[in-house]
Amino acid sequence: MTDAPQMKPWIEGIQPYVPGRSVGADGRRLVKLSANENPLGTSPAALAARATVAEPSRYPDPDAVALRAALGEFHGIDPARIVCGTGSDELLNLAAQGFAGPADEVIYVRYGFAVYDIAARRCGATPVVAPDADYGTDIAGLLACVSERTRVVFLANPNNPTGSYLTAAEVARVHAGLPSDVLLVLDQAYAEYLTPNENDRGLELAASHANVLVTRTFSKIYGLAGERIGWATGHPDVIGVLNRIRGPFNATVSGQAAALAALADQAFVARCRAANARVRERFVAALEALGNHGLRLLPSKGNFVLVLFAGALTAQAAHEGLAERGYSTRWLPGQGLPHGLRITIGTEPQMDDVAAILRELAEAAR
Repeated sequence: MTDAPQMKPWIEGIQPYVPGRSVGADGRRLVKLSANENPLGTSPAALAARATVAEPSRYPDPDAVALRAALGEFHGIDPARIVCGTGSDELLNLAAQGFAGPADEVIYVRYGFAVYDIAARRCGATPVVAPDADYGTDIAGLLACVSERTRVVFLANPNNPTGSYLTAAEVARVHAGLPSDVLLVLDQAYAEYLTPNENDRGLELAASHANVLVTRTFSKIYGLAGERIGWATGHPDVIGVLNRIRGPFNATVSGQAAALAALADQAFVARCRAANARVRERFVAALEALGNHGLRLLPSKGNFVLVLFAGALTAQAAHEGLAERGYSTRWLPGQGLPHGLRITIGTEPQMDDVAAILRELAEAAR
């Protein structure tokens, strides 16, 4: 008999989420290339809107009516099929909480977003890790994991941290292979970095099927990570479940105002998308020139690149070496990638510098 509160056994199995570092071991501020934030910042229109919101003593609109209406108009979605959250992280957790629990299973792909495992365990469900296909999604392997206990499948597209991407046909294949009582949660946090012809049709799946939920966020290309604004769309019954259990005032006054203005400034979004593609291509080319040093870059559709280290220079040594030179990157041993370093695409000068440092480190390690 214990004399203190005891956590539930499924909570004990959770490994806390570790965010990207912004300071070095010695307390120095680092250039943060570890959290996939927008190096171009935030739309000036969004910053202006954020600065002119009503007094903070008042609660925000609990239903984010104006923001949902704007999202609905922009994406062609009935606002009644949209729910806003404290980033998309809250909505991912709510999806698991609303549809899975003890004795149920939640599937995600190996090398998927760390929050999926937390979301599954948080509600007492058992996480099931589907096999990968060279760090990407093995569709047949994923579908083979589905059992009578499966309740939720998490699928990020593009995927974090690998940057891999599924076409519309491949996403449709995943959905078609799932029983109708299994919720497919399509995490599109990086969707705005895709070109129009790379549309995976996830929003259309969510509009036409009762077992698809698509989540998105204003944290990435919109540059509003600090405001924690996400949204999701799906069948009204699914949205109704999330509304039952979400926080009642989960989107702040300033966050809603900034998101509204950011959504309207698509010229800023287009500039960010173009800059990311250009700098990413330049950075990838610079590192591919180091191929004889055992570095491999996985193809990425996001605002980051996963670099795999198989030579004398290890991922840990590269991570530490870059930190010594002022850059924070994401080393991923906790996600089964001790040989991987996820590097956010920053500005062109920053990425040129990172490439030069990695060259120096690789040559010194030989």
